[in-house]
Amino acid sequence: MTAGPGADAALIEMMDAVFAGHREKCPPTTTVQRDPDLWRHLDELGLVRLTGDEQHGGSGAGWAEAAELLAAAVRHGVRIPLAEHDLLACWLLDAVGVPVDDAVRTVCVLDTQGSAAQVPWAASADRVVLVWRADGQYRVADVARATLTITAGVNLIGEPRDTVAADLAALEGTPAGPALITQLGLKSGLVRAIQVCAALDRILQLCVEHSTSRVQFGRPLAKFQAVGNLVSDIATEAALARATTEAALSAGMASQWSGPNLGFLVAVARSCAGHATSVAVRNAHQVHGAMGTTREHRLHEFTRAALAWRSEFGSVGYWDRQVTDNAMHASAGGLWSLITG
Repeated sequence: MTAGPGADAALIEMMDAVFAGHREKCPPTTTVQRDPDLWRHLDELGLVRLTGDEQHGGSGAGWAEAAELLAAAVRHGVRIPLAEHDLLACWLLDAVGVPVDDAVRTVCVLDTQGSAAQVPWAASADRVVLVWRADGQYRVADVARATLTITAGVNLIGEPRDTVAADLAALEGTPAGPALITQLGLKSGLVRAIQVCAALDRILQLCVEHSTSRVQFGRPLAKFQAVGNLVSDIATEAALARATTEAALSAGMASQWSGPNLGFLVAVARSCAGHATSVAVRNAHQVHGAMGTTREHRLHEFTRAALAWRSEFGSVGYWDRQVTDNAMHASAGGLWSLITG
């Protein structure tokens, strides 16, 4: 992501320095757990509740800064539930008027049986913000992890993606309007688009570095047309994904997450990011050859991450259908206004 008008360059530099320092001290492992020392450090810097209201312990920043924070973590291969905690769980509690303390949170939407699958970071959170439908309306409850049945799982890069089960009859929640739950879905989808775009940018950077420094038959790989075409295709797809994601993010911020075309723009961003991942992953591993398939090389940290994230909070197929449905239901001559707002 590129810095938006509200994102301070010094803040972005500080974010990068924090994650770079952590990565240097703590190399990645196959199983990802939330690092309490890093979380504490980020909390001291005001980054854990970056977008929270200052009167309630937050830093009062916006989504422009939050997007840069997420991208910085991705660039350095640091896995931590900043988005789930700040942008989703704590935001939702603030929106329905439930007090937020220092506990680490994630969020999930329960089905009619009181279950939710692939919940990010549930097993390592202190509390889980539950959303469910009862008596014709949505309700929200902030629940201690110990009161839930949680079955641990992981995604493609080892991040916790757990199954959560709750007793719906025993839950007491705060009412939440359908518009708020729609916003939760769009914000969740956009979070993953931001992360995928950051991974694609890092994949491109690694490919450029490798193809310009690696020499074969007396010249850099980048001088071979076939290799150059592979890299240029990655650059094109990454730029398209980034442009559509930034357009959705700008529209969300400008409309207070209630613009009439926001659902379409988020769907386009997720669709473009999902399809860009296919091209970028395939081409990047071809550019790197056998070296790029080893665990020691960093490429897999970003290719597998992009593949994992593009399927969360809605698959590529789901978001493709959302794009199609929105376009098909636009009134005559309404498609342009759907795109431009």
